[in-house]
Amino acid sequence: MTKEPSPDAEAAARHAEAAAEHAEDAAEHAEVAASLAEAAADHAEGHTDEHQEFGQQGAPFERRSPFYIGFFGALGALLAYFLWTALLGIGSVLILIVVSLFLAAGLNPAVEFLERRGLRRNYAVTAVIVAFLGAVALFLVAIVPVITDQVAAISDNAPGWLDELENNKKIQELDDEYQIIDKIKDYVANGDFVSGLFGGVLGVGLKILGALFNAFIILVLTLYFLSSLDKTKKAFYRLAPASRRPRVTLLGDKIVDNVGGYVSGAFIVALCAGVSSLVFLFAVGLGEYAVALAFVVALLDVIPMIGATIGAVVVTAIAFATDVKTGIICAIFFLIYQQVENYVIYPRVMSKSVDVPGAVIVIAALVGAGLLGVVGALLAIPTAAAILLIMREVVVKRQDTR
Repeated sequence: MTKEPSPDAEAAARHAEAAAEHAEDAAEHAEVAASLAEAAADHAEGHTDEHQEFGQQGAPFERRSPFYIGFFGALGALLAYFLWTALLGIGSVLILIVVSLFLAAGLNPAVEFLERRGLRRNYAVTAVIVAFLGAVALFLVAIVPVITDQVAAISDNAPGWLDELENNKKIQELDDEYQIIDKIKDYVANGDFVSGLFGGVLGVGLKILGALFNAFIILVLTLYFLSSLDKTKKAFYRLAPASRRPRVTLLGDKIVDNVGGYVSGAFIVALCAGVSSLVFLFAVGLGEYAVALAFVVALLDVIPMIGATIGAVVVTAIAFATDVKTGIICAIFFLIYQQVENYVIYPRVMSKSVDVPGAVIVIAALVGAGLLGVVGALLAIPTAAAILLIMREVVVKRQDTR
């Protein structure tokens, strides 16, 4: 009889077969690992040779070297020069933007007045814009033709006034020696002086077109800035750090209110000067030129310091040319009116908008006129008020806390 293997022997045989298979797999894995290690060693050797071929990375460039400082300093100077020339190139555009912001701030008190009466901001802006455009249209339709006719009348009568001056002995002596009267007559009577002033007929046309285009741009920008003044202010205020933003907002709102109050006040003062001059000129018998001369007085009165004086000199000179007695009365009237305006009207109107010492007003007006002409003179006083406010609320208080 054949003896059958026991179950324990069969299990041991199976375990032995499995162990032999695992040993074979391990040997295969060992061969693969050896191949990968050999390939990695070859790659590392080639990579090292490649780096050794180009050498080691050097030290960073010394930033204190004269070459480095000179090169990047020259680049900075060239960039600054380029920005400066670009700024000069767009200088006229920047002036239009500044004037538009100035006018928008001046119209903003009217918008806020309507808002306090319960009108929403967009409706208040629309009402002010419509009123502003209506006033401009009324001026162009009703007053400009009258002013044009009266200016033409003044030009036509100027030679006659010069003839009357020849009766004066002093004038006759000067005229005999220097021919002053004849030169002035030729200059006034000959229309070429206007062309010569602007560079020919084409130059006159281009100047007029340029002035109209600038006026249109200012009008559009003013209306845009007025409608978006709150958003514009908030956008500028967000440039300040969050910790200082409330204080910057208060100072910025105060500056804008001062500018608006100054523009409104200057308009009121000029309106008083124009209406007073209109009534006076009709009363003394200069009604033929009253509207044109009153408009000149009101327009020039907007310019600080010298505007009212120039207007008074122009009107008084024409009054003297028509009649000596009328000229004397005119000189006395403007002398008295300027005192009333300087010490009564102007302080009362401007007391709530700008608080600037007289010496600062004079210096600011001179500097502004020297930099930007009439526009600079107009912007000088509110700019000086803004600078004084910042100095008083920021610089002085910071020095007091140290």
